[in-house]
Amino acid sequence: MSDAVTPFVLNIPQSQLDDLHHRLDLTRWPEKETVDDWSQGAPLSKVRALCDHWRHGYDWRRFEARLNALGQFRTEIDGLGIHFLHVRSPHPGAMPLLLTHGWPGSVAEFMKVIGPLTDPVAHGGRAEDAFHVVAPSLPGFGFSDKPSATGWGVPRIAMAWIQLMARLGYDRWVAQGGDWGSAVTTTIGVINPGPCAAIHVNMPLVYPGPEDMADLTDFEKSALGALQHYQDKEAGYSKQQATRPQTVGYGLVDSPVGQAAWIYEKMWAWTDNAGQPEDVLTMDEILDNIMLYWLPATGASSARLYWESFGSFGSVPLAIPVGVSMFPKELFRASRRWAEKHMSNIIHWNQLEKGGHFAAWEQPDTFVSEVRTCFAKVR
Repeated sequence: MSDAVTPFVLNIPQSQLDDLHHRLDLTRWPEKETVDDWSQGAPLSKVRALCDHWRHGYDWRRFEARLNALGQFRTEIDGLGIHFLHVRSPHPGAMPLLLTHGWPGSVAEFMKVIGPLTDPVAHGGRAEDAFHVVAPSLPGFGFSDKPSATGWGVPRIAMAWIQLMARLGYDRWVAQGGDWGSAVTTTIGVINPGPCAAIHVNMPLVYPGPEDMADLTDFEKSALGALQHYQDKEAGYSKQQATRPQTVGYGLVDSPVGQAAWIYEKMWAWTDNAGQPEDVLTMDEILDNIMLYWLPATGASSARLYWESFGSFGSVPLAIPVGVSMFPKELFRASRRWAEKHMSNIIHWNQLEKGGHFAAWEQPDTFVSEVRTCFAKVR
């Protein structure tokens, strides 16, 4: 095993892009849904439009160049190759910040916030708010290696991230995450390593106990209603990935339309939009993210994280300083009084007016402001 950190330059062979186009050309489409909404899944017309743009209008080389320009690296931790973005701030005294994505996201979620976080002065901010950004791809996601054996669940990932920050020479840092990134970041907080000064999440993993149900506030009723809707109407993907990730993986890895639709539906269901995913994210942004599943063929390997750790989304005690930003269309929302039973040192708590599950992607300015405000308390 080597501790080396090596630059990683993406240069996808043209043959892979030609193969993608060939597969898109040969798609065998299902018939149209029998409803006039998204209740049976992503509508045929919407998926066809997305894939038509993928085939005829989308430019992978644009996004490839953007990733390469930011600075990509790989290193081996605990026997697994980990891909990560590492963007150092030009400002002395910048605070190292670990950003962790979730499913069906990737480091593509952070494209609009890395600049303002690392170089705030160039984006109308103050030098004292600067961060060095480290954004790894979860094991089995993007261009990180795919685990070949069981055991790569949330606790192991959290330990790997702690080791990554040490390897990069950071002896004091902060961590942020949403979705699986929230689970990993929360677990880092449970471990409470000395170098980690604080954590921030946009999906707090705290839930009400039986004693909380007697006098619910309107916000809490709304939060529980959203959770019930998720369990009733949105959670089928998670059950499949948590129980049979290998089976679903065959279709996702073999069919670009299958992989695209699997993710695109979540762009509709989980963003704060006016009816269409494109109200919030452009087709190119959506496809940038989908390509980080399609090109490395991670349909099965990313799904296995659910098999490994889906039960990890539960309330845990946290003594580390914690910040929470609550976006109104988040899947799981919590009230502060629920959180205070598990988080003994809340340094930031804010309920935002707009935004959904993909906070940094959907509302980059708000996300940057929240991260700056939270971690200013521990600089």
